[in-house]
Amino acid sequence: MTAAHRAGSPRAGADAPARAVTRTLSSDPLGGTVRRTELPSGLRIITEAIPAMRSVSFGVWVAVGSRDETPEQAGVSHFLEHLLFKGTRKRSALDISAQIEAVGGETNAFTTKEYTCYYARVLDADLPLAIDVMCDLVVDSVLDPADVETERGVILEEIAMHDDEPGDEVHDVFARTVYGDHPLGRLISGTVETISPMPRELILDFYRERYTAPEIVIAAAGNLDHDTVVALVRAAFAGTRLDTPGAPAPLRPAASAVPVRSAATLVEEKDTEQGHLVLGGPAIGRLDQRRFAVGVLNNVLGGGMSSRLFQEIREKRGLAYSVYSYTSQYADTGVFAVYAGCAPGKVDEVLALARAQLAEVAAGGITEAELARGKGMLKGSLVLGLEDTGSRMTRLAKGELLYGDLLTVDELLSKVDAVTVGGVNELAAALLGQPMSLAVVGPFAGGDFGRG
Repeated sequence: MTAAHRAGSPRAGADAPARAVTRTLSSDPLGGTVRRTELPSGLRIITEAIPAMRSVSFGVWVAVGSRDETPEQAGVSHFLEHLLFKGTRKRSALDISAQIEAVGGETNAFTTKEYTCYYARVLDADLPLAIDVMCDLVVDSVLDPADVETERGVILEEIAMHDDEPGDEVHDVFARTVYGDHPLGRLISGTVETISPMPRELILDFYRERYTAPEIVIAAAGNLDHDTVVALVRAAFAGTRLDTPGAPAPLRPAASAVPVRSAATLVEEKDTEQGHLVLGGPAIGRLDQRRFAVGVLNNVLGGGMSSRLFQEIREKRGLAYSVYSYTSQYADTGVFAVYAGCAPGKVDEVLALARAQLAEVAAGGITEAELARGKGMLKGSLVLGLEDTGSRMTRLAKGELLYGDLLTVDELLSKVDAVTVGGVNELAAALLGQPMSLAVVGPFAGGDFGRG
């Protein structure tokens, strides 16, 4: 958990009265009324009431991910995500899925490097059921030894499946290239070497120590009443360990403590039909106010069919089917990168063109016309990405969990409008002018890909 987040989300102190604190955060003209309640335990509940919807998305977000694991724990957050659906003292694994599916709802979960999410989407009338089921599996999973062994096999198959997808694997290779042995460089799923021997006791200890009330955010969006959601959550957690305050996790390290490697090259030799490459380097963290400028820069370089990379590599020369740029932002660091997949014999040419485009933008910047197009794309993606209850629920949770603040849609659009060509070009010079690291997956034993 970051210091900035704690500052943005005050919790009841030792002398504070044991009562819930509720406030209205916003009434968004493009959405509904957003309200936030913090319980005496430190658990936070944030909702957006959208009466025009007939569905509700409900999520339990936990501020723990793969970067919070020790080397021996690598993959435990993801392992636990699987296990929580396997049964509680009240419900079997079949009960969990059947009860939600019987009302036409859906459940799922995912693990990232910094958080884990469990969510359900149901008709508004079935929200009480969704809250009871999802809260139950998060707080009261039994982690039966037989289920641990079953899911161990499932996860090992998932790891093997991932290894068969070089277009996905290359991004993990790139993370390892930039971050090395730091937890940000590790696979979220863990590896065969860490998952195979992982004992149930390690998973159980992680569950009890990290799934504490102050590290959990409940988010819901759709046709709902905030006070009703709070009452239902409190009832679901009553008498459990999430009904009492827990010690928050230690602060994550400052940016200077996250080591990065520049101009490193890592080649994963594999007999594939295509070569897959990712070229890039360290970038800004998610709390950096320049994140809107980097979003515009990303769109101009490789964010769509009109982008520089797409035009130069695919449209003009037909060298690749898939080519794009992307950013990944964490609490205290990030990356800016370019991906391309092409025939092995074309990798050198594609790599040279990508490097040339990065160097050109680093030295000469972007144009006013590109700025306008990049801002338009970013604003469109922000608004169009909020047209269902699931995306709005996610926005609430991330605002609370990752940023310690929730900007309205209008505030977000204003931040994008404030981006200038000078700001983008200054950032481009800093990010794209640095020595680049390279990850390659494909049939390239002994290949020489030049210097970054």
